[in-house]
Amino acid sequence: MKIALCIKQVPDTTEIKWTEHNTINREGVESIINPYDVYAIDAALQIKKATSDTEITALTMGPAQAEGMLRKTIALGVDKAVLISDKKFAGADTYATGKTLSRAIQQVLPDFSLVICGQFAIDGDTAQTGPSIANHLNIPQITFVQEIIECTPDYIIVKRQADDGIETIKAKLPALICMLQSGKEPSRALINGYKRAQKAEIKTFTMENLGLLPEETGIKGSPTYVSRAFRPIITRTSEKIFYSDTSAQTLKDKILEFMAGADE
Repeated sequence: MKIALCIKQVPDTTEIKWTEHNTINREGVESIINPYDVYAIDAALQIKKATSDTEITALTMGPAQAEGMLRKTIALGVDKAVLISDKKFAGADTYATGKTLSRAIQQVLPDFSLVICGQFAIDGDTAQTGPSIANHLNIPQITFVQEIIECTPDYIIVKRQADDGIETIKAKLPALICMLQSGKEPSRALINGYKRAQKAEIKTFTMENLGLLPEETGIKGSPTYVSRAFRPIITRTSEKIFYSDTSAQTLKDKILEFMAGADE
């Protein structure tokens, strides 16, 4: 079984800098592995432990500095890693990102069985990239996955979070799943893993390598754009009510006063 693991590098800061196109400027910003992708990595590793002849290839689209993140995945037990990096990819929305990643998967792992992504990215929170990849690959998708029950070369069974409870779903492979955070402690790298990661070859694919045109990638290939970016101004006021014989009545009066103001 061959698994394509799609992960993302996100800024490890709240001091985000914006470009003239209202996209995040990632250059020179300290970055981390997207927290939801940590659980995607762990899900792939658990399948590898349970299923013989499983190979995991991590892919990420980002600047050259994302190579360090890919090496961390190899230290954890991922077999191979691919960096998809080109200045022409800058400013891509989820549609263009999904198209670029799907093209990379088709070139690197044409015989893939499973694609695993994190459900959300904390720098965007749209939850659209995974489904976009599945759409471009024309494969089934299962989102909001909490737990993998069983995975064979032919099918996968998972538990997913739904609006009205938990669903158990079986899907024929190849397919794509998007992982939520789980209550399990993610795997940690051992010293031998770090040694292997240092020697690993990280292949880089550009727009030309993937056979994409400039109008298919980055801002030019993005049908959506951010028209305005701003930090919300949060204003909160509070009032302390100290315990007394009349504190309950005072609290009631304050609530009624607040509700009357909200109706105006």
